[in-house]
Amino acid sequence: MSIASQDSAVKNNRTTMVLIYVTLLVFALFYLVPLFVMIANSLKPLSEITGGNMMALPKEWTIEPWLKAWSTAQIGVEPTGLRPYFINSIIMVVPAVIISSIIGALNGYVLTKWRFKGDTIIFGLMLFSCFIPFQIVLIPMAMVLGKLGLSGSVSGLILVHVVYGIGFSTLYYRNYYAAFPTELVRAAMIDGAGFFQIFWRIMLPVSGPITVVCVIWQFTNIWNDFLFGVSFGGQDQPMTAALNNLVQSSTGVKEYNVHFAGAILAALPTLLVYIVAGRYFVRGLMAGSVKG
Repeated sequence: MSIASQDSAVKNNRTTMVLIYVTLLVFALFYLVPLFVMIANSLKPLSEITGGNMMALPKEWTIEPWLKAWSTAQIGVEPTGLRPYFINSIIMVVPAVIISSIIGALNGYVLTKWRFKGDTIIFGLMLFSCFIPFQIVLIPMAMVLGKLGLSGSVSGLILVHVVYGIGFSTLYYRNYYAAFPTELVRAAMIDGAGFFQIFWRIMLPVSGPITVVCVIWQFTNIWNDFLFGVSFGGQDQPMTAALNNLVQSSTGVKEYNVHFAGAILAALPTLLVYIVAGRYFVRGLMAGSVKG
């Protein structure tokens, strides 16, 4: 290849890379504009929003909308704000994520290393549960929670999300464990290790990548859930249901700055999770992509 041809190829490659980066930048800006609008308007007085440009930066910076959304906004009758509902979401999400992840890990372990008759059918049913719409299970779930005395409580919401999340967590761990050498498990059995010893000492320590995937997935789904929260939460509603109440409770002039601040507060935990552990999420998905 001549020097001229090499120079031409290099220029073409540079042009292609420039076009790719420009395209990515345009799409990034397109998706970041709503976030900019929310942040900018949450730091403005209401007068700047109703009588000004929502795309402009604040002329008078204020954190009053954030304080009002967090602790003094009118929700229902009493001025409670989003703070107690934020705590409800934390109390709901943490145990639901932990329990569903542990059960999914156990299911994946059993379905790959302790094969039995009908295990494929059981896994197929669990996989099918991942595609059941929320609306279909509302009435049966309400009946079950009522009989258990958990209706309208955080404990009931934990149970709902654990049950609904088992299918996804089982799928992740089952595919991940399918690539794990079965010979190691058999060797541990020969050495006298029991069911739980093998799980805690062999399987679980190597489950870091897929555990990150499962935790992020479950945390995001449970935190952002609205339908179950508003249906079964009662007085102990999670953050998303309270945010809807915050917006709907405004009478007269809509306090858009408070609404924007509340929306950011509701989205902040999931955003932080993806910022901190987002790269591990992709790695874990690749690690668990082996077809079992």
